[in-house]
Amino acid sequence: MKQKVKTSLAFAKNILTTGAISETSEEVENEVCKLLPRNKAIKVVEFGIGHGNITRKILSNISKDSTLHAFEVNPEFCKHVRNTIDDQRLQVINDSAEHVQNYFDTQIDAVIATIPFSFFSKEKSRSIIQNSYDLLKEDGFYSQALYTKFNFKKFQKVFEKAELVVVNKLPPAYVYHCKK
Repeated sequence: MKQKVKTSLAFAKNILTTGAISETSEEVENEVCKLLPRNKAIKVVEFGIGHGNITRKILSNISKDSTLHAFEVNPEFCKHVRNTIDDQRLQVINDSAEHVQNYFDTQIDAVIATIPFSFFSKEKSRSIIQNSYDLLKEDGFYSQALYTKFNFKKFQKVFEKAELVVVNKLPPAYVYHCKK
C-alpha cells in the first residue's frame, strides 16, 4: 500500500509526462500485452515505463531470448526501474519516444506504449507514431493504452489495421492495437 501511495504521488507530480495519476490496472496491462508472442525471440520497445508494472508484464510474456528496450523521459522513474527489475533482457533508455529511431539499426517486432498523447503537439504525436511504424517489421504491432479515444484517428492514418478496445474500469481505458 505504501508503494501505491508513493507511485500515485510521483505520477501526479509528473502528470504532463505520465498522463496518469496512478499505475495502470492489471486488466489494462493484460490487454496491452496480449499480442506478444511467447514462443519466439522478439525485440520489443516500451514507451513510458513509469514504475515498471507494464515492463514487468512484458518481461513475463516474452521468451528468454527476447529483448525489451524501455524508453522513459523521467530520470527518477528510470532509476527506480533499474533498481527494482533485474532482468538481462531489459535495457532502460532515459530518452523520449520521439528519438526511438536513433537506437536501432534493425527493425523491431512490437511497441507497447502508455505515453500521454493528449499532452503532445500534433507534430510530436505524428512523429512518434510514424517513427514507430517505420521501425516495425511487417506484421509488427503497436499497442497503446490511453484514457481517451480521441487519438485513435492518428493511428488509423498510419497503420493498415487499427482496433480500439475499451477496458471498463474507473476511469475507462482505451487500448489501441495497430498492425503493420
